[in-house]
Amino acid sequence: MVASAAAFAPASTTTPVSTSTQLSETTADLKTMAPKLNPLVGFWDPLQLCEAGFWGLSNEQTVGWLRHAEIKHGRVAMAAFVGYIVQSNFVFPWSLTFGGVPHPGTDLSPPEQWDALPTAAKVQVIAFVGFLEWYSELSDNDNGPHYTKGGKPGQYPSFDNIPHNVPFNLFDPFKISKNRTPEQKEKGLLTEINNGRLAMLGIFGFLCEQTIPGSVPLLAQIVKPYSGEVMAPFSAEFAAGAFPGAIEFSNAAPIAAAAVAPIAAQVAAAADPFL
Repeated sequence: MVASAAAFAPASTTTPVSTSTQLSETTADLKTMAPKLNPLVGFWDPLQLCEAGFWGLSNEQTVGWLRHAEIKHGRVAMAAFVGYIVQSNFVFPWSLTFGGVPHPGTDLSPPEQWDALPTAAKVQVIAFVGFLEWYSELSDNDNGPHYTKGGKPGQYPSFDNIPHNVPFNLFDPFKISKNRTPEQKEKGLLTEINNGRLAMLGIFGFLCEQTIPGSVPLLAQIVKPYSGEVMAPFSAEFAAGAFPGAIEFSNAAPIAAAAVAPIAAQVAAAADPFL
């Protein structure tokens, strides 16, 4: 619980700005903001993550990284929680593939629906999410500095400068927050962080009850038991099934490392305050 309510406000530079949503990236500032998020728990960092310096980053840069991570994971969890409920009760009526394969039905739970997808569909989903993750690290596309360099944790780069026209940006697509006051933005960010935390607990509650029946008694009669592997996309079997005959899985690690090295270098350069 290390993200602050000021996640999207610009960082102070040489002239302090007296707004409640000013970006602060120190443990002391997080302790000040924590009661606004949860007055009962307050600041709680049992692993002392806010005192760390990940990957050679300073403490302030690490706090920025942690705040960005919590905001992003909270958003993913909110989408997952809503998606779990929706697809448990509704699926698209049209075919999933050009060959006429239908979408997995609501007689299956969401994890079972994923298992029933063709491998090609799974690969497309994972590749698209991977692209969004890579694109989110860009800091030169109307996004300002990197979130570890005083930027805006949680803000997503715009699509305005890419060759193909994209009607909406992923961050604030309808420009709802553009004209809000700093006070309204702060309240909205507090709400988003708290909703994200609740959603993370919610989606894990669904999965825990499915895989460990009885672990969440309130959901015992709501979710269906699941005997599969929720982490299957990270398994050797999934990689072998997705790319049959392409590579030996034992040789996949160095190939994957070489493939992601340019991206890792780009992220490191964006985060390095001395570049």
